[in-house]
Amino acid sequence: MSKGTVSSVFSKKRPISKEVTERVLEAARGLNYKPNYWARSLASRSTRIIGLNIRGEPYRFGPFHLALMNGVLRVCYEHGYRLLVNTLSPGYLSQVENLASDPVDGEIILDPSAKGDARIEDRLASGTPLVVIGRPSAEHEAKVSYVDHDNAGLAAGVTRCLLELGHRDILFLNAPELRTVAEDRAHGYREAYRKAGLEPPPQRLLHKPERGLSSHQFGFDAASAMLERHPAITAVIADNEMMALGVYKAAESLGLSIPGELSVFAFSDDAVLFPELSPPLAGVRQHAEQLGMEAAAMLIEQLRSGNSAARRTLVPAELVPRASCSAPAVSPQSV
Repeated sequence: MSKGTVSSVFSKKRPISKEVTERVLEAARGLNYKPNYWARSLASRSTRIIGLNIRGEPYRFGPFHLALMNGVLRVCYEHGYRLLVNTLSPGYLSQVENLASDPVDGEIILDPSAKGDARIEDRLASGTPLVVIGRPSAEHEAKVSYVDHDNAGLAAGVTRCLLELGHRDILFLNAPELRTVAEDRAHGYREAYRKAGLEPPPQRLLHKPERGLSSHQFGFDAASAMLERHPAITAVIADNEMMALGVYKAAESLGLSIPGELSVFAFSDDAVLFPELSPPLAGVRQHAEQLGMEAAAMLIEQLRSGNSAARRTLVPAELVPRASCSAPAVSPQSV
């Protein structure tokens, strides 16, 4: 039997009869032979590996990241791809040249920067197929495919919900300032005030530092300081459930009841997993698993077709009001 026939049985590059295939596989089992994965990858110039590039909290993934990875993994499994996950420390810029050598056919990048994301620039320069989860910066938006929510619209909806309850002084604890999601949500927050004929209160939009503090610690520190300094604040919008947990702890330490004296809303619907969040936290159902599935499917289609034309997919999300929000104890005139 020729080497070419044996090779074709394992590579499936050309059809081989069932009888011959069984003979080859039986001989391989007897010899405990397995194809060399890396040799085959070098020959085909394909690893069947997709990269997932995440900037997360130190040492742990939250429910959003886990659900998103489940979505990516489901599509990878269906199409015969493996997944390589890269987690980036806050100093990720110094790691880009190392990450660029990862053995992947294409990459999904999460949480793009608002200005000059070095990860995206590197992948574009190398010609690596790429899909971004989140809106890329203006300089990259027309060049790469991405999957996202309408973050400006969602932030406007959350703010409008609180305004309609009668809140006027709303503290917004936003994502790190240099991320596009933070830009979009800040725009939605301000726009909701303006559409209600109001001006956003000054110095009520704070951004979590990119490094140094966990979401929980930032939520506690920022809420504690602002609520002590500005007792007129009656509602807080938090970037995620861990930040909201910090707000709950701050309210407890200051003797403020939720929702009687302080309403809390978060851009997450994963807080049902946190029994410390009592009353249940109002949130945004983001469908993170669907985000991951859409991104993986878009990337695999790009790999198969070779078509790198930029596409955009918006995944629906919806507000989930819960008992952490109510009208303020002393309500101003309603909008």
